[in-house]
Amino acid sequence: MKALYKSGPHPGFELVDRPEPTPGLGEVKIRVITAGICGTDLHIESWDQWAASTITAPLIPGHEFYGEVVELGSGVRDVAVGDRVSGEGHIVCGTCRNCRAGRRQMCIRTASVGVQRDGAFAEFVVIPEPNVWVHPAGVTPELGAIFDPFGNAVHTALSFPLVGEDVLITGAGPIGLMAAAVARHAGARYIAVTDVFQPRLDLALAVGADLAVNVATTRIDDAQRQLGMREGFDVGMEMSGHPTALPEMIDNMNHGGRIAMLGLPSADITIDWAKVVTHMLTLKGIYGREMFETWYAMSAMLQSNPVLQQAISSVVTDVLPASQWEQGFNTARNGASGKVVLDWTGF
Repeated sequence: MKALYKSGPHPGFELVDRPEPTPGLGEVKIRVITAGICGTDLHIESWDQWAASTITAPLIPGHEFYGEVVELGSGVRDVAVGDRVSGEGHIVCGTCRNCRAGRRQMCIRTASVGVQRDGAFAEFVVIPEPNVWVHPAGVTPELGAIFDPFGNAVHTALSFPLVGEDVLITGAGPIGLMAAAVARHAGARYIAVTDVFQPRLDLALAVGADLAVNVATTRIDDAQRQLGMREGFDVGMEMSGHPTALPEMIDNMNHGGRIAMLGLPSADITIDWAKVVTHMLTLKGIYGREMFETWYAMSAMLQSNPVLQQAISSVVTDVLPASQWEQGFNTARNGASGKVVLDWTGF
C-alpha cells in the first residue's frame, strides 16, 4: 500500500510502498478514504523538540480519518465489513484506575494512532474494534475525516454550561471554529473569537460567532464594549496555545468565570494567579475526547441540526490528493486556512 512514512528521526516524510497491515484479535482493517492533517502531524513532519521526545521512528503518522471497513480480525462483534467509519485515536489499557472507572480518556497508558503506532496516512489502517466509530448515513468523507478534532471542540465547548452565557474563544483554527459553532448550537448569548489571520476570522463569523477580533490590532476589552458587555465573559476556551492568549483571557473574564484550555502552550505563560483566586476563576485542562460520550454527543448534534452540520463541514477548506501531501502540509502550516484533508482514493 501507499503510505506517508517517517523513516527515521529526521524532518520530512516519504510517500512509499509499505506492507498492508493485517488485523489481529479484536481488530478492524479500514480502507482510508480521507485523512485530516493535524497540528500533531505538523510536529512529526518537522521533527521538532516535541516529536523528537515523543515519537519512535519509523512510523506511519495520521490519526484523523474516514474510511470503509474491509476486513475483521477474529472476535469482532459489532463492526461489519462495508461500514463507513472514523476512529478514536487514543487506545487505552482498560485496566488502570481511570479505565476501570469509565474515565478512559484519562488512561495513564494511552497509546495514540499515528504517534505510538502506525496511523492513517496510508491506504489502510488497523485499529481495535472499540476504537471504531460507525457513522450513520449522511456523513461525507470530508466531515468524517474531522470527527477527531470535532470531538476536541465538543469536549472543550461542553465542559461548562453555555445557555445564555457570553463566550470567548482564543484561536480560530479548525477546532476553535468548530467550538464556536457548537457554542452557538448550545445556546450561548454572545460568542467572540480571536485570531490574527483574517480568513480564519471570516470563517468564525460564518460558523456563528457574533464578533471576530483581530488581536494584532484590537484588544479583547474593546470587543466587550462592541458587544455591549459590562462584566466580562462567562466561559473562555483557549485554543491557540499562544503565551499571551490565556493572560488576556483571564483579564476579560467575569468573576466566577470558567476557562477550558485545549491549546498546548508554545512557551511559558505568566498568569496573574491572584486574579484567578480573587475572581474565583476555574481553569480546566482538556485533552482529546471523552470516550465515548463525546462521540455520541457530536453525532447526535449533527443529526439533529443541519445548520450545525453545514457549519462544521465548512471548516474543511482544502481537499487534496494524498500525492500532493507536501502542498497540504504547507497549507496547514501557514495558518490562514481551515482544515486540510488528504484524499487517499487515488492510488
